[in-house]
Amino acid sequence: MFKKKSLFVWAFITLVISCNQKSIIKNGDIIFRGAQSSELSEAINEVTQTEESTNYTHMGICAVEDGEVVVYHSDLGKGVVRESIKAFLLRKDDNTYKTDVYRISNITSSQIDKAIQHAKDLLGKPYNTTYIFEDEGYYCSEYIYELFKEDSIFQLEPMTFKNPETNSFHKGWISHYEALGIEIPEGKLGCNPNGMANSDNLVFISHLQ
Repeated sequence: MFKKKSLFVWAFITLVISCNQKSIIKNGDIIFRGAQSSELSEAINEVTQTEESTNYTHMGICAVEDGEVVVYHSDLGKGVVRESIKAFLLRKDDNTYKTDVYRISNITSSQIDKAIQHAKDLLGKPYNTTYIFEDEGYYCSEYIYELFKEDSIFQLEPMTFKNPETNSFHKGWISHYEALGIEIPEGKLGCNPNGMANSDNLVFISHLQ
């Protein structure tokens, strides 16, 4: 009896959250996800973290299709994919990520439609594990930058892979680039979720969870 009641409560909460997402999220909204438990995610977080309220390691673009919210994003191990927002929010340990939604200001619906179509055109592209713009594929923030490149929504900045407190490379980045057999691309132009969340062209909309 208790188990059935728990399942009912969970189903009800899921329904409320789903309805809330649909009322909040619009086409073209940018969704940011908090850190997950992995060495590479921790490495990204360490060298790009701004403040706790904007502490993100992953991002995607939302679209409302057939009444449901979906997210287009480029994920390590998957490449560029289209997923339900529920799949985007759920971690492998069945917990959920800290997630926030932002909206691009001063942009037209036709620009948004063009960006989402471009997002669809890039489905299946690989994840860019080198984080070098010239290389094949897209890492998460590079993917979003690409969608709005013609609109100059986001700016590229010199990347750093060093801990700002120690001025030394995070061990996660060292092992990552050793495995790839290339030098760490310190100083090359790029982007990251935390930097993009702080863009003057984005407006915070809501915490999802």
